[in-house]
Amino acid sequence: MAKEVSAKPFLKWAGGKTQLLSKIDNYLIFDDSIYKYAEPFVGGGAVLFHVLNNYSPKEIYINDINSSLIDAYSVVKSNVNDLINLLSEIEIQYIALDEEERKNYFYNKREKFNILKKANENILEKSALMIFLNKTCFNGLYRENKSGEFNVPHGKYKNPKICDRENLLAVSNKLKNVEIYCGDYKNSENFIDANTLVYFDPPYKPLSKSGFTSYSKSGFNDDNQVELSQFFKELNEKGAKVFLSNSDPKSNDGDLFFDDLYKDFNIERVSGNRMINSDAANRGKINEIIVSNFKRRNDEGI
Repeated sequence: MAKEVSAKPFLKWAGGKTQLLSKIDNYLIFDDSIYKYAEPFVGGGAVLFHVLNNYSPKEIYINDINSSLIDAYSVVKSNVNDLINLLSEIEIQYIALDEEERKNYFYNKREKFNILKKANENILEKSALMIFLNKTCFNGLYRENKSGEFNVPHGKYKNPKICDRENLLAVSNKLKNVEIYCGDYKNSENFIDANTLVYFDPPYKPLSKSGFTSYSKSGFNDDNQVELSQFFKELNEKGAKVFLSNSDPKSNDGDLFFDDLYKDFNIERVSGNRMINSDAANRGKINEIIVSNFKRRNDEGI
């Protein structure tokens, strides 16, 4: 019997949790009473795919406010073969071009993506274009301006893998029993109960004025962080197991913002990597926090 292929994120995403999976895994506690899993800020899905590759919750719910991202998940789940065909065609065209031609090709595709995005139509082509742009734009960054347009410039990659057929098929297979939604994270409340493990990975509180939170045109400010903490507490009252990751302003400049918001919960400080910063000197190790309302695996002696 052939071994099942593991799935990995099919998009690069700012704030991806791949480097923190060994820490986050300590919070992935499923048993007879915890058999549902929810990710209301799914993003690139590093934790989601780790769960899908290593655990077997009976029900899984993912959500994100970025409609183009959620459309891409839906297309990979339901129409992966047509998506692969489109991406293969784009890859062949793009790789054959010289540097200047690639740049022009990129901006033409970016314009088409934004047209489809605004019109909210042809999600198959839009999703193929989103994956192409993600694999060929500067730093693999997804960013929207206040008008909701994707505005990241062209990057310089010698031989980008635009169509990863094997992984797309693996992702499609893993998503077959996953409920996919687009909207506000609080909409997840109807899914979440005392049998649910919930992971929140919101846009991080910036540790500098140039901090990045523009995954969607709406942004995510301190008031939104406070609102999220209130929702965290409401789910705690429902009996759900809830954990959350964010930046650690206390370690950066002594700011107790999160320590005060989550003073009644467990806070673990961990080391992560900052890969997106306009100043290369500010990329590298940073401190992050993991907040939880339950004991992690190591603390339970499991």
